[in-house]
Amino acid sequence: MLGRVTSARRRYLTLPLLTVAFAAAGCAASGDVAAPAPTGEAARYCRALHKELPRTVDGLKRGSPEPVSDFTAIWGDPAVKLRCGVPKPDVLRHGSEHYNPNPDAAEVNGVGWLFEKRDDGYRFTTVLRKAHVEVTVPAAYAPEVDVLTDLADAVRRTVPKGV
Repeated sequence: MLGRVTSARRRYLTLPLLTVAFAAAGCAASGDVAAPAPTGEAARYCRALHKELPRTVDGLKRGSPEPVSDFTAIWGDPAVKLRCGVPKPDVLRHGSEHYNPNPDAAEVNGVGWLFEKRDDGYRFTTVLRKAHVEVTVPAAYAPEVDVLTDLADAVRRTVPKGV
């Protein structure tokens, strides 16, 4: 895994025009994670979570997301991506066109998660917490839910229950 990343970086260094072409085409490296911008209590909870996140999830080693942020984390390649402080998902917002009164959700080790199937895996978002934590897991790691067992303790310790 790490060897592929290293060789890819070497190729980018020797072929800068190719890198620019990929960036212009909208291709993103697996470590690119859009950082949310939580404020107030949510930002404090997310910073606390960031310090407590495990070095590995489901056997995948933690990496460094781009850009570096206290509100994001990644593991593996392709990356499992965590973002803390994201907005409440539309499917949970009463009045939203995507609102679903009975979304797919489950509790994993004391933390409630909304499950959303995506083209390549799942997106899980905490529910009933004072800050929303989103975890995107590529299908390569099926069953995708397994990463949540390694994240639950850190979420439970740092992001209090709330509505």
